[in-house]
Amino acid sequence: MDDFQIETAQNIGIHQNVAGIGDRILAFLLDILIIVGYAILASFAIAGLGLDQGEQWVYYLIIGLPVFLYYLLWETFNNGQSPGKSALDIRVVKLDGSRPGFSQYLIRWLLRLVDISFSSGSIAVVTILLNGKGQRLGDLAAGTTVITEKKQLNLSQTLLVDIPDNYTPRYPQVTLLKDRDIQNIKSVYQKAKIRGNHRVIISLSEKISKILEVHPEERPEEFVQNVLRDYSFYTQE
Repeated sequence: MDDFQIETAQNIGIHQNVAGIGDRILAFLLDILIIVGYAILASFAIAGLGLDQGEQWVYYLIIGLPVFLYYLLWETFNNGQSPGKSALDIRVVKLDGSRPGFSQYLIRWLLRLVDISFSSGSIAVVTILLNGKGQRLGDLAAGTTVITEKKQLNLSQTLLVDIPDNYTPRYPQVTLLKDRDIQNIKSVYQKAKIRGNHRVIISLSEKISKILEVHPEERPEEFVQNVLRDYSFYTQE
């Protein structure tokens, strides 16, 4: 699975886990099943109404319009998720990790005709594989991507760290941070420690202290470790 890094307003990098091509294809197939199922059920329901020839527009309105607007409506009003995406825990987001606006959902939806409909998905698949940020043409034009929200099972990527028994936390402000922030702090800290890059640890410590609005008395390395331990303490309560 590819990932890429973005910068938050606090100048701390965040790694976005790009949704795998397999998950996106499965989500697409689930959505297709839902669309086909809806069309069949709606057809039977409308057939029972016994519409006259001049009233056939009702048929096309009830069936055609929801199918035509399916992705646009779901992603706009369900925070970037169609039912298929929701089932696979993947979501459309902007490249900075925030929620896209309607105009961006609209651009993605319009370019589905090129990416998926007219090319049977081949253009989308090739573009996603070559892009490196999980973007098809619609995403490139809209400045969006599709990420996975599945929890990673790799121990090195988990948020929790070992804390001793009877541990007393020092910084309750860590509860203001998000899981994604803590994951990135842990990743940056571990890489800097392995490489012996103390300057990175000092810079990371300063950024964290500013965000939490605290004045740590311990050394930068100990401060970062305590922040990670405190977050684990409060999230395990």
